[in-house]
Order: sequence, then structure tokens, then C-alpha cells
Amino acid sequence: MVERPPTGTIPETPGSYQFKDKEGRVIYVGKASSLRQRLSNYFQDPRNMHPRTAQMVATATSVEWIEVRNEVEALMLEFSLIQLHRPRFNVRLRDDKSYPFLAVTLDEQYPRALVMRGRKRKGTRYFGPYAHAYAIRDTLDLLLRSFPIRTCSPGKFNEHHRLGRPCLLFHIEKCSGPCVGEIEEMPYRQLVQELCDFLDGDTDEIVKRLEAEMAGAAKELEYERAARLRDRLLAVRKAIEKQQMVAERSEDIDVIGIADDELEAAVQVFFVRKGRVVGRKGFVLDKVEELTPGGLVDRILESLYGDDPPAGVPKQVLVPVAPDDTATYEEWLTHLRGSRVQIRVPQRGDKRDLHETVTATLARSSCATACVARATTTRAAGRSPSCRICSACPKRRCASSATTWRTCRAPTTWVRWWCWRTACRTSASTAGSR
Repeated sequence: MVERPPTGTIPETPGSYQFKDKEGRVIYVGKASSLRQRLSNYFQDPRNMHPRTAQMVATATSVEWIEVRNEVEALMLEFSLIQLHRPRFNVRLRDDKSYPFLAVTLDEQYPRALVMRGRKRKGTRYFGPYAHAYAIRDTLDLLLRSFPIRTCSPGKFNEHHRLGRPCLLFHIEKCSGPCVGEIEEMPYRQLVQELCDFLDGDTDEIVKRLEAEMAGAAKELEYERAARLRDRLLAVRKAIEKQQMVAERSEDIDVIGIADDELEAAVQVFFVRKGRVVGRKGFVLDKVEELTPGGLVDRILESLYGDDPPAGVPKQVLVPVAPDDTATYEEWLTHLRGSRVQIRVPQRGDKRDLHETVTATLARSSCATACVARATTTRAAGRSPSCRICSACPKRRCASSATTWRTCRAPTTWVRWWCWRTACRTSASTAGSR
């Protein structure tokens, strides 16, 4: 067990602290506005501490700290140390899949659009994330008629450049043919920029420009060109209709919904840009440390915005409960965005309705799915967790006997909890066979 440092050696300044085990490995990283006040909470009777906190203190053999100038620097340092050491007693992000993004490779001479997953690359701009890859391909297929940029690989691009012959996409007007010199670099870059603006939600200017060009072509009696512009305009409008309008056009919002129990928290995030939903993401957090509801929101914000978020930092973040230190997190996000960011708990109106929709339908559904996976893993491993009911389920129904099935209903999923207490496995097996 870690020994308390000598009196007066712990500073009262902001900073980050690290508990280490006997092997010198970092097992927990925290932050504090006053290191002395925060660390004193760990050196008390273990019976007064949360079981997870008591276990961490019992495992640790030493504690170190790093002083910084203010609370925002303490937050940034804590996040960096957690990413570096992956401590076992800190909240763990458990993302069950790599979400697809629509990526535009701006670092190439002739940028291309494609579906990408995994690690983000420098020089590439990302839009999303999307729930499914086919949703990106459907959207891109519509937009290529209005913004005909290349989607081919570098190998295929070089092959057609060598042959001097464009591919089929050029002939069906879904590529402008940069491989064979059908378009110069600067006009091509303009097409790419217009596509990026459209995906960012700036659709009005593009629609107005296409309408003006179509009217101009018809006035000049260039009816074939006017027909092509009409088709491009229809494709753009169809793509706009696929983006759900949920807020005012000038609003950039991230809406965070949470459903949790004592072990895990399922999170769903809607990314709203220029009033339209441009992407969403879901993930699960393992609660391996003691957290208040506000502290859980702290960890979620760090997970979302700590690593250069592809959708950027919005003007406003809607959360179910306020963070433990709202001012510090607003200052941190303002620093990342470069302008004022607000963290709000919606109380009324459209934003409240939107937040309830995200929480009630998506977050709870994700929580139920996570619960199924957890129950399956538990049975496979033969472990004996205490039986409980998922807090996301509105009907909290449970038989009083510990030897029967527990059944709870989520919006889209039936979740069955099996009792694996050692004392009643025989009875549980009998009940399950009926």
C-alpha cells in the first residue's frame, strides 16, 4: 500500500498525479486544482473509500505529481499521460468498431474522395463518422454528379495517365478526368473545395450557384449544358434531403447521450453542423474508477476532443449533466476551437427534444447491446459477477429469486441476465432448461 508523503511536501498548486505499482508501472492518473487537497483524500481509512479507489490505493506503492500553471494545463497533461500509459484503474474507452469516414486527400495533387477507417492521416480531411459505409457510398454517388472528383487509387490513376485514356467514370460524368488532362489543377481544386463546403453544411451558396448557371445556360440557348446542370442540381438537392435538419442553420452542436450502470457507460454522439446531422458515433466506457455523473461527463469530453476530433470542436456541447468543473472544460474546448464554446444541459425547446431523442433511442440501445456482450463474455469466462439490471431499461423487471432468468426490455433489444452466483448455478441451470 502506498505511504502518505511527508507533511508539507505536496504542493497546493494545480497539477497531475500518478500512482505507481511495485513494478514502477503507472496504474492511475488524475488531475487536481490543488494537489494537496486531492491527494489527502486517498490517505484515509479504506473502509470510507469506494471499493475501486481502495483497491487502487492498496495496489499502488508510490505516488508522484507534476505541477502546472492552471487547471486547463492540468487537464491536458492528465489526458496525455493517460494516452501514454493506459493505466489499469482509469476509465477505459472500449469502441466496438472503427467507424467509417468520408475522407478527401487534400495532400495529393489531384485529391480523391474515399471511405476510410482507423488511424487519421495528416493532409486528409475527414467528414463523419457515419454509422455504415454504404451510407457514405450512397451520398458520394449522388455528389459525384455535382462535384466530379476522382475516387480511384493512385495505381489506377497512374495507369490511365500512362494509357492516355480515361476510365468509365469519366464517360458517365462522375469524374472530371484529371488523369488525362481534361481539367486543370486549379479548377479541379475548386471542385474539391466546393465538395468540402457542401459536406460541412454550406449548401445554400452551392444551390444558388447551380441555379444561376442553369438559368444562364438556358438563356444562352445551351440546352444540353443546362440539362446537365439541372441533373447536378437535382443530385445536390437529393443529397441535402438525406441530411436531417435538427437545428437552426447557423448552429454547430454536438449532442451527447449517456446510458450507464455501475460497471459501464454507453455513449452516443450526434454531430450537428449548420443545423444538419453530419455524423454520429457510439462507444462504451468501462468504469474502472469511482466517478460521479459529472466526472463521467468529464471523461467522455476528454475521449471525444482530446485527439484532434475529425468533426472539429463545435460552438456548443449538449450533455445530460454538467461536468464537475464546467469552467475548466469550457476553457479547454475554447482553446481547441479558437472561439467561445459552451457546455450546456438543455432544459427546454428543440435542443431538449433532440437530446432526449439521442439518449432514449440510441444511447439506450447501445447500452443494451453492450450488456448482451458483457453477459456473453461473463458466461464464457465462468466468472461470477453480482446479478443486476441494466439501468437503461425502463421496466426494471426482475424475479425475486436469484435462481431464475432476469429479463429486461430495452427499446430494440431483449436482454437476458443469467445468474452466475456460485451458490445457485445448479438451480439456475435447472431453471434455464425448462
